[in-house]
Amino acid sequence: MSPTPVTNRGFGPARHAELALLLEVAGTPKPGNVDRRRDLSDLHFEHFLTGAVGAAKGLRLAESGTSVGEAFETAVAGMSKQGGGNTQFGCLLLLVPLVRAATAGDLSPDGAAAVVESTTVDDAVNFYRAFEHVNVAVGEVPDDASDLDVRHGGDAESALRDRDFSLYDVMELSADRDANAREWTGGFDRTFRAADAILVDDGPVTDRVARAFLDLLAEEPDTLVVTNHGESVARDVMDRAAAVSNLDEAEELAETFVTEGINPGTTADIACAATFVALERGVPL
Repeated sequence: MSPTPVTNRGFGPARHAELALLLEVAGTPKPGNVDRRRDLSDLHFEHFLTGAVGAAKGLRLAESGTSVGEAFETAVAGMSKQGGGNTQFGCLLLLVPLVRAATAGDLSPDGAAAVVESTTVDDAVNFYRAFEHVNVAVGEVPDDASDLDVRHGGDAESALRDRDFSLYDVMELSADRDANAREWTGGFDRTFRAADAILVDDGPVTDRVARAFLDLLAEEPDTLVVTNHGESVARDVMDRAAAVSNLDEAEELAETFVTEGINPGTTADIACAATFVALERGVPL
């Protein structure tokens, strides 16, 4: 006799966000990324589990009403307390405002947009300080915004204050070349669409997450792949993901991408955010 799925766990948004981090990395196969069946050479499954637990304090701050920037930096600092380095920076960038929206009772594109559009310069400063905790692969900034390069970390504070740039303004600056920034400025469109796909799918949630990841990967060039390998490789990755018809075929692609050093990490960030939304909306476990 099969156990009855539990859809009302009594968890608040912060615990659902932590669970989303765990379920995302447990989903398999997610070609090119760490999952429960495969590690990368210097980034392992247990690093992600530890990162998820470490991020919990920041997620709880977001649930309690702490500013987006402070909650995010706290989550990243906690996430970094493992030996793999950057495991879930991008996931947390999406999860923190979604936790705030859920806590406010409006986990919707409009509710998420309201949260990010209300961010401040202080939030932007905390976002930049988060880059001091882990090494994050980033692309080049426009020539007229070199003082806002996130690799400056907290040293960019004066430039942010001089320009009166909120965290939302920072995301607008990079939205044309970064998928996570486009989520911020576009009402988390891909996140909510992927969440709907997870909810209407069937089977274990980890399989649903893996299928949602493949759909996302086939839909748009992955920002991290573009940063590390270039646009043409990222588009080839899209085509190869689109050719996969089931999870068995995805297993083969996963092994190939690991061998080739292709890591679509930004797509995993959006899959994680979508998992959070699906959890909040009652996907059964």
